[in-house]
This record gives sequence, structure tokens and C-alpha cells, in this order.
Amino acid sequence: MWPEAEGVKDPFTFNHVIAVTLGELYVLALATAIKLTVDWINQKTRIDKLKKEHLEGELNFLKAQIQPHFFFNTLNNLYSLTLEKSKKASDVVLKLSDIMQYVIYDIKDPEISLLNEINYIQNYIDLESLRCHENALINIKIKGNINDVKVPPLIFLSYIENCFKHGNKNNDKFYVYIRFEKTNHNSLVFILKNSYDLTKTNNETLKKGVGNCNSKRRLDLIFEKNYQLKISEENNVYKVYIEIPLTKN
Repeated sequence: MWPEAEGVKDPFTFNHVIAVTLGELYVLALATAIKLTVDWINQKTRIDKLKKEHLEGELNFLKAQIQPHFFFNTLNNLYSLTLEKSKKASDVVLKLSDIMQYVIYDIKDPEISLLNEINYIQNYIDLESLRCHENALINIKIKGNINDVKVPPLIFLSYIENCFKHGNKNNDKFYVYIRFEKTNHNSLVFILKNSYDLTKTNNETLKKGVGNCNSKRRLDLIFEKNYQLKISEENNVYKVYIEIPLTKN
């Protein structure tokens, strides 16, 4: 009845009942702790899976949102160049091919090389430049060693797209300035400035466009509160500042 007790003891006394109850409580507590731990691990796995699926959904939505009208415009430009028998037509085909390969095959991972992303952005800009004034000024600057830097794909593109969507690209004073900088405290800074046509858009449209909201949601999901995003407009100049950590907790 009570083998752990020394000597002869009567069963079902007060001390016996207390001792047996405490022993069972220890077993119950241990079993409960194990069960709660297993449930927590399963719940965390489920949440991580849902989060990953949501991120993939956001990325697919962004890809679907940006690409169709861009490809349509590029094909129209290509058609015009072929009619003119321009030497630029072959370059447009190659750049468009690189962009399609990048979007379809290369950005399936949650992080990709920043160099590849910048190359994609450069191809995108080169094709959009076909519809800009010949005196338009478009520059991409890089500061710091970014050879090993990886970023979420297409995280900057919606803001760059706005430059050409709302910018006064037919004006000879149209400009786009893009800067990537790897800082000393292991973060990446993205700075974008461009002139835009105040008669075609407004500050709220620039800040709250669907593409911008989508990019911000992805930043929230990936980096939570460990990033900075500032969008402003002053004197017909659109400005974006993004800083993201290069190592996530």
C-alpha cells in the first residue's frame, strides 16, 4: 500500500493520503508540462508555416501586380523599335528576357543576392527609360561591399515603379536617384528620389499606392519592427528611405 514508507504504516491515514496525492500531482504536472510543450511546438510550427505561406502569397501578388502592364508597355516599345528598324530592339529583347527569367525562376527563395536584385532593377530602368525624355537623368549608386548581402526579392521595386508611373518622364528635367548603402552597423539603406508631376498625382497617392502597401506589409512580416520606412514629398520631389537589418533575430 505504501512501500516507500519506513516501518509498518496503516493505509489511508492522513499522512498516507497526502503523500500519495503529492506523488500523483508530480506525475500529473510532468505529463501536463510535456503535453503543453508539445502543443506549443506544434502551434509554433503551424504559425511559422502560415507565415511563410503568407509571405509567398504577398510576393506572388506583388509579382502579378507589377509585371503585366510593364511587359505590355515594353512589348509596345519593342514593336515601335522594330518598325523603325532600331538597333535598340535586340537589346530590349535581351533585357526583357533577363527580367522574365528573374521573375519566373530566380526569386522563389525568401532572400536573393542584392547584386542580382540591382541588376534586375537596372534592366527594369533601362526598359522604362525608352519612354523617358532623352535628357532624363537616372543614376544608381552603391556604397559599401554588398557582395554577400541578401534581401527579400522585389522589396524595392514598387517604389521605383512609382517614379516612372507618376514622374514627369517626358520633361527634360526628369530624374531618378537610387542609392544602396551597406552601413557600419550591418544594415542596408535604400534611398530613392525623383521628380514627379504634381498635376497627375498627389502625396497621398504616392504614399498609399497598392504596391507601396504591399511592400510595407512584407516588410512588417519579415522584419516586424526592426526596420525603418519613411516616405515624403517636398517641392515635387518624391523621397523614400528604407533601412533593413542584414541579420534577423
